[in-house]
Amino acid sequence: MINSSAFQGKKAAYFTLGCKLNFSETSTIGRLLGEMGVVTAAKGEPADICIINTCSVTDMADHKCRQAIHRMVRENKGAFVVVTGCYAQLEPETISRMEGVDLVLGANEKARLIQYLSEAWTDKTDEENGLHRHFSVATKDIKDFAPSCSRGNRTRYFLKVQDGCNYFCTYCTIPYARGFSRNPTIDSLVRQAEQAVAEGGKEIVLTGVNIGDFGVSTGETFVELVKELDKVGGVKRYRISSIEPNLLTDELIDYCASSRAFMPHFHIPLQSGSDAVLKLMHRRYDTALFAHKIRLIKEKMPDAFIGVDVMVGTRGELPEYFEETYRFLESLDVAHLHVFPYSERPGTAALKIPYIVSDREKKLRSKRLLSLSEEKTEAFYARHIGTTAEVLLEKAARGKAMHGFTRNYIRVELPSSQADEALDNQIVTVRLGDFNSDRSALKITL
Repeated sequence: MINSSAFQGKKAAYFTLGCKLNFSETSTIGRLLGEMGVVTAAKGEPADICIINTCSVTDMADHKCRQAIHRMVRENKGAFVVVTGCYAQLEPETISRMEGVDLVLGANEKARLIQYLSEAWTDKTDEENGLHRHFSVATKDIKDFAPSCSRGNRTRYFLKVQDGCNYFCTYCTIPYARGFSRNPTIDSLVRQAEQAVAEGGKEIVLTGVNIGDFGVSTGETFVELVKELDKVGGVKRYRISSIEPNLLTDELIDYCASSRAFMPHFHIPLQSGSDAVLKLMHRRYDTALFAHKIRLIKEKMPDAFIGVDVMVGTRGELPEYFEETYRFLESLDVAHLHVFPYSERPGTAALKIPYIVSDREKKLRSKRLLSLSEEKTEAFYARHIGTTAEVLLEKAARGKAMHGFTRNYIRVELPSSQADEALDNQIVTVRLGDFNSDRSALKITL
């Protein structure tokens, strides 16, 4: 039994590392604590409870997690510190021994964070330096699904439609951290979308670990989910956060092209433009299939924004394989590259691949691809200068410019002289002008 009276008026601080899915989950935890009377601590204000939702996609992510934990403990003396997320699932004992950490919860336990917190809350007074408790189960036993549809302090809602992954790519620890693929029912997700509308939400981003795999738990399919969500009339926009190319079916592309609310915006992980490297990674597609998906999207939705994940310097990526990747990406009609260097992860099959790329070479390869990405993004934006577009504007600090995104994910900027709180979370028709000062957005006029 949760005693919410013990939490009335307590202040909580939150820190999230990693993906949109983590952000969504942290926002939901914050909402649940809020229902118990907990308020969010103001910036610089000491908190009674600290929630740190971690990532472990790279070695650098682990390092940032440790830094965040130390900082939260240092800045919030005596606070009850809870660490959860992927790093917590993979290294629960290590984290639990850190000074000031009270509770470490793995992937299966995250869904019951409020219950664990409530049970341990009164015990904190008996411990001088923290409870140092950790709870996690083996990957095969991660079966719980923690629902999440929340926006935190943002405009968009993030709806968690799936969790876990069955793919086990050679470089990746996420299946170990998140467990096997699982999902709720379409009906339950439709109800969450309807609730978001009731709260004033206009845009929902579908999130998950491998969302195209939706349906393994319920016998449904991702395209069926998309079609049912599209019927929720109050939602003006949906975005699909990331979907594997082999799961991005031609049927789904066709549907999105003519749908009521699914935007012409796709984020598709490629990882490598070399078929030899894709085989080493145990990816489930080749460059021919990937190129087909890009061509089909552009055929059906010429103005679609397409973002692509690409990893550089993975084990086995010979110089000629990287050149294949560069030429392949150069040939694709995409708008953005999310470039990240390969990071050695303990326990992954990639460690058995003999050829190792030096850190220096990884940086050089990353730099080349980042330059290519900038060229592609600027070219995509430039093609839309002088056109009109619908933009969902987002709240800005007083005296600052407002920003938002077009249907096809062009970031726009409304000058502070025209910014108005009444425009927050409103869809307005604008004219797209030239680039702003740092070329990160197009200037707009109402």
